Amino acid sequence: MATAKANKLYITDTILRDAHQSQAATRMRLDDMLPACPVLDSIGYWSLECWGGATFDTCMRFLNEDPWERLRALRKAMPNTKLQMLFRGQNILGYKHYADDVVDAFVKKSIENGIDVIRIFDALNDTRNLQAAITATKKYGGICEAALSYTTSPVHSKEYFVKLAMELEEMGADTICIKDMANLLLPYDAAELVKELKAHVKIPIHLHTHNTTGTGDMVNLMAAQAGVDIVDTALSPLANGTSQPATESLVATLAGTDRDTGLDQKKLAEAAAHFRTVADRLKEAGSLDSKVLHVDTKTLMYQVPGGMLSNLISQLKQANAEDKYYEVLDEVPRVRKDFGYPPLVTPTSQIVGTQAVMNVLSGERYKMLTKESKGLLRGEYGRLPGEVNPDVRKKAGISDDEVITCRPADNLEPELDKYREEVKDIPGFNGSEEDVLSYALFPQVATKFFASRLEKDKKVAVTKPADNGPRVLYVDDCSIQ
Repeated sequence: MATAKANKLYITDTILRDAHQSQAATRMRLDDMLPACPVLDSIGYWSLECWGGATFDTCMRFLNEDPWERLRALRKAMPNTKLQMLFRGQNILGYKHYADDVVDAFVKKSIENGIDVIRIFDALNDTRNLQAAITATKKYGGICEAALSYTTSPVHSKEYFVKLAMELEEMGADTICIKDMANLLLPYDAAELVKELKAHVKIPIHLHTHNTTGTGDMVNLMAAQAGVDIVDTALSPLANGTSQPATESLVATLAGTDRDTGLDQKKLAEAAAHFRTVADRLKEAGSLDSKVLHVDTKTLMYQVPGGMLSNLISQLKQANAEDKYYEVLDEVPRVRKDFGYPPLVTPTSQIVGTQAVMNVLSGERYKMLTKESKGLLRGEYGRLPGEVNPDVRKKAGISDDEVITCRPADNLEPELDKYREEVKDIPGFNGSEEDVLSYALFPQVATKFFASRLEKDKKVAVTKPADNGPRVLYVDDCSIQ
């Protein structure tokens, strides 16, 4: 069958961000990425997701890398491909709401350093929490992809998501993403939702799913047949399980059809060969747990996204309570119901997941509530979709008149100048606006990273070549851990 290019299905590959976030706790290094960049840049993807989400925090906290330098390096290495990031609305890349001036500055610097597409979502689908980021993305010339955080519950319906998409288009979105972070969107439902969205909005529809429940390939195929414009996939070495369905499989399936992606299987195989070695290293390092590779249809009950699963495993390992894994997964939907059915995506996935762990390990539900759980119940993160269990809110010590009903960021004064003042005397601060923003989002992590970076610069001592001797390079203790 001849390919109809006008109906081509476009692909975003997540190998540089969500694939390793979902499978290996975001532990892929820049050095793992750069060798594959020339071939990745030649493949012809609609975009490559390479930044945002948990990468920013992990770069500084665990990999001793500057996330801004990573972005600049990737931009330089892939000049022909749109680079995409995941942005948590008013949370930016952190876990609380930031003032509008910080949101604006972060969007500006992200675009200046190389980002083209900003996928903006809110964990509660509260559009008030998306407006500042949408406005800033448009202001600085980025492509604004507003996301529907997909979930199922008594309060989430097809009509709910269509209405939400129409509102986001009106707010200025350039594309709409169906963000199915836990692979809850089943194939026939995906086809119906895509058809309804295509009938009600004029901008392209982009589908993001995972393969946690084993249905991801079918979801992508049914969505493609229903007319979706773009889908997310991951190169096979870090695909499937809690990650995205494999790129190569979908490309092969659609070859020669009216949704042919036009991507070259030989180039995909070349890129995959490199990332196979990366996946092997991540396994050897213990970052890639085999549990995240298994199909688990009970996820349809847990509603736990891939990144949340790997974090839960990590939390239980640290508590020497891995045997409580399925008990915690059973507790997650109960906590979610008590909290008003929030979609489980950062930061609500971490809040609900951590509370579920505490409920199980303490032996008594809500014996202790985290600060973040209390904040969610108080409305600090936005409007919860459903009714909150009043007994749980009471246990948290929150009365009805303490619940926030306005846009949470309206209660925040501009704070960027405060961060600029705080950071200027921290050892290792380099004076850049990027460092200010790193500190604003993760003050403790950034402070340690700045000090580590300063120490590293001191240890990498390069002497001038002597007139009668060789150039000497001291690189002891400078390997990235």
